[in-house]
Amino acid sequence: MSAATDTPVSTEHHGLESEYEHEPVPPSRRRSLGSVSAVWFGFPMILTNAIFGGTIVYGLGFWRGMAAIVVGNVVLALYVGALSYLAGRTGKNFALTAAETFGRRGAAIAAGFLSTVVIGWFAFQTGLTGATLHAALGWNETATIALAGVLYIAITFVGIRALTVIGLIAAPLFVVLGGVALVFAARDGGFSGITSYAGGGPDAGVLSIGAAITVVIAGFVDSGTMTADFTRWSRTGREAVLATLSAFPVANFIALLVGGLIVAAGAATAPAVNGGDFLGILTSHGWVLSTLAVVFVFANLGSVCTHCLYNGAVGWSQLTGSRMRVLTVVLGVIGLIAALAGVWSHFATWLNLLGIFVPPIGAVLIVDQLLTRWAQRRPVSVLRVQPLLAWAIGAAGAYAVHRWAPHLSEAIAGIVIGAVAYVAIQALSGRMGSTQPVPQPAVRSTTRGVEHP
Repeated sequence: MSAATDTPVSTEHHGLESEYEHEPVPPSRRRSLGSVSAVWFGFPMILTNAIFGGTIVYGLGFWRGMAAIVVGNVVLALYVGALSYLAGRTGKNFALTAAETFGRRGAAIAAGFLSTVVIGWFAFQTGLTGATLHAALGWNETATIALAGVLYIAITFVGIRALTVIGLIAAPLFVVLGGVALVFAARDGGFSGITSYAGGGPDAGVLSIGAAITVVIAGFVDSGTMTADFTRWSRTGREAVLATLSAFPVANFIALLVGGLIVAAGAATAPAVNGGDFLGILTSHGWVLSTLAVVFVFANLGSVCTHCLYNGAVGWSQLTGSRMRVLTVVLGVIGLIAALAGVWSHFATWLNLLGIFVPPIGAVLIVDQLLTRWAQRRPVSVLRVQPLLAWAIGAAGAYAVHRWAPHLSEAIAGIVIGAVAYVAIQALSGRMGSTQPVPQPAVRSTTRGVEHP
């Protein structure tokens, strides 16, 4: 799956390949488009997204819900795709990329925040593994959470190769078992009025298209902002974008659509809470499907957990000077303890946090490094106040929308306000149009035909 090369593979003392936590991935170690696509494609095609899709359709109805899902996916495709292009072009992880915009200490704030947030996702999804199998099959919830946490930590420890493999397992399982669940729903005549499903349940939590768009974006905006940890393995910026598109809109839309169809067909139980969770449909049709459902839960939710733990471990290893695999164990244990403590039950608050504080970070990076390329005209500094201030303004604007205009999308507001704020701050600071390239000492070139990014 990796690019062919005669260059010796860098390995660590345990025999596993280096994850290049502290430097860009060298061109000789980049991986194929199919390999990086598998990492991203298997990430959002998960049961959690089916729950999201179901709650959206339950609140808005089928067509309005689908419109919100499409818009959210388009925003994610543009947002994550732009950040992925930067990563594929440079080979740098998120923390290294952020240092060019925020400065080394500023990047520690942004990367430290996101690397901690994704461990929260790890804890949530690990806890959800135990809760799901307890509700569906009566498994002991605490023991299942502990088993799942240890398994997910072990898979993440292997590194980027393991993320590729679990993505190749999780996505097909979702398609097959999600399809089986839809067949059962259709067999009972549930699809006859699907497109006319009006939604608007009295206990619905998603009541506006703006709120639904935020749910779609917030579900993956944290790891989406940290996409460089995955797409730095791409051979080019173009391949990094193509790998991202396999997730947004393709895989993400499929997962949300399945959940929406389950609810619109009337096959969901407690759609206000469980959305389009179709696991109960499978476990009610014999031991064969129940067995497959167990495998599905571990592979499916395990895909999310391993990706998020990988994000956190790469980020914190860069910030602490340690190794990714050491931080995988440390952060994994912390996340497992949080899962056992029930932190995963505070889900609504978690999504609000992500939708408000995360999107402006990526917006500032995109403006600085891709749209204007200001970052190319200056050396990496210790701390840059301008992007941090723009991040704060974007988050404040997103909170204002969440607080006083909940019918709009705070995630989109955070992106737009953060980007505009950064442009304005740069203009006021006198940098726009006046920043000159940093002088370099004169050296005699000894190579020809070398393309520099």
